[in-house]
Amino acid sequence: MKSFSIDRIPSQKGRVAVVTGANTGLGYETALGLADKGCKVIMACRNKGKAEKAMADIRKEVPNADLEFIKLDLNSLNSVREFANAYNEKHDRLDLLINNAGLMIPPLIRTEEGFESQFGVNHLGHFLLTNLLFPVISKTKNARVVSLSSIAHKNGRIHFDDPNWEKSYSKMDAYNQSKVACLMFAYELQRRLNDSGSKVISVAAHPGVSDTELGRYIPKVLYYVFKPITPLFTHHPKQAAKPTLMAALDENVVGGDYYGQTGFNEMKGEPGKAPSTGYSKKRDEAAKLWELSEKLTGQEFKV
Repeated sequence: MKSFSIDRIPSQKGRVAVVTGANTGLGYETALGLADKGCKVIMACRNKGKAEKAMADIRKEVPNADLEFIKLDLNSLNSVREFANAYNEKHDRLDLLINNAGLMIPPLIRTEEGFESQFGVNHLGHFLLTNLLFPVISKTKNARVVSLSSIAHKNGRIHFDDPNWEKSYSKMDAYNQSKVACLMFAYELQRRLNDSGSKVISVAAHPGVSDTELGRYIPKVLYYVFKPITPLFTHHPKQAAKPTLMAALDENVVGGDYYGQTGFNEMKGEPGKAPSTGYSKKRDEAAKLWELSEKLTGQEFKV
C-alpha cells in the first residue's frame, strides 16, 4: 500500500460525515480534513460555543466548508438519543461516522446513567450512537464507521465482573478497558456486517501520542517534567489525525482494518496498518461485550 496522503483523495462532495468531539484536537483536525475534501461535516459536540468557534476556525482555512452543529453529550444516553433523532430528521444519508470523542484518566466521574465515565463516554455512548444511526448508515452506499482506539488497548481487558468500577477504581486500567472495548466493538461490528451481507465497513484507528485536550487530567508535575522531551515521542494533532482520515477515506481500506502510526512504538510517524492484541480479537469476549453494551444502553443492536 502506498503511503497515505490526503492530497491524493478525490473530492468527497455530496458525502456526509459525523465527527464526535469535533471542536478540539484530533476531532478538529479530522473535521478540517474532511471539510477540505468537500464533505458536509456534522460537528457533534457538547458545547455550542466551542463548536461554533471551531467551525469559524475551519472556515478560515476552508472558506466554503459545509459544517453543521448538532449537540451531543456522550455523558448522557438521552443526549445520544436526541442527537440521533435530530440527525435523522434532517439527513437521509450518513457516509462516515467517526467515533472520536474521548476521555483519558480522569478522577472517578460517573455519567448521567451512573457508568464510569471512560467506559461510558469512550465506548457505551458511541455504541448507542452507532446503533441509532445504523439505519441511515446502512442505506448509504460505501458508508464507513471509524472507531478510535489507542495503543493503550494493549493493556486492556474488559472487567465483566465490574465494568463500571463500583468496587475499586484505577483510572489507567479503566482507560485501557475503554480503549480495548472500542477496538473490540469495531471488530465485532465488522463480523456482524459480514454475516448480514451488509456493504458497510467498520474500521478502527489510533492517533499514537499527541498533546491534545485528552491529556488534561495528566498531573501537572508530570507534564512539566516531561515537557522538554515530549517532541521526541509525540506529534501534532494534524499528524495524529492521519490514521483516522486514512481509515475514513483511503480506497484500499477493508472492513476490520486497524490503522495507526508506523514509527517507534506506534507513538508517531506515518499512518499505516497497526497491530492489535490477541485479546482484542477474541470473538467470545467481543460477543459478551456486545451483549453487555446492549444491556447497559437499553437498546438491542441488530445489524
